[in-house]
Amino acid sequence: MRELALHILDILQNAVEAGATRVDLAIVEDAADDQLTVTVADNGPGIDPEALSKVTDPFYTSRKTRHVGLGLPLWAAAAERAGGKLTLSSAPGAGTTVTATFRLSHPDRQPLGDIVSTLMAFLMAEHPVDIHYLHRTARGTFEFDSADIRANLAGMPLGHRIVRKWLDEFLTEGEASIGCGG
Repeated sequence: MRELALHILDILQNAVEAGATRVDLAIVEDAADDQLTVTVADNGPGIDPEALSKVTDPFYTSRKTRHVGLGLPLWAAAAERAGGKLTLSSAPGAGTTVTATFRLSHPDRQPLGDIVSTLMAFLMAEHPVDIHYLHRTARGTFEFDSADIRANLAGMPLGHRIVRKWLDEFLTEGEASIGCGG
């Protein structure tokens, strides 16, 4: 994967496939500490300790449709290449949290990439899962919660063409307001 946004989408999809109904995504760019932190936390069923110890092994997957699971190993490798690390915490019934840290100025750190398209893909997914999104940079913070947006739509789906267009513009403007662009 050439950009971090694609890794993030993979982790978000893992949460949906695991049965989460809510995900928190936080991206914090801290220039003073030279650190980029991406945290994805879900309210899914969690992972037992034995499986948790294997999730960064590319030849381990809990899926029955394939025999390898490359998402987390690739995400871990991307973090390590950029002077960071990947940490996971989970317990059965308690959800899962995946945190990747990167040295912000590291020459091997992949660009964040098109986070707006990642969020749109997640929001338009077949199985709607609410997301609380926070992105903090030196220029400010952009934050939204899809549950709040859904509550104001009076039953109109996020995938409706008018809502979809508004969401894309809202996300694009929000990211631009903190110095990010897709």
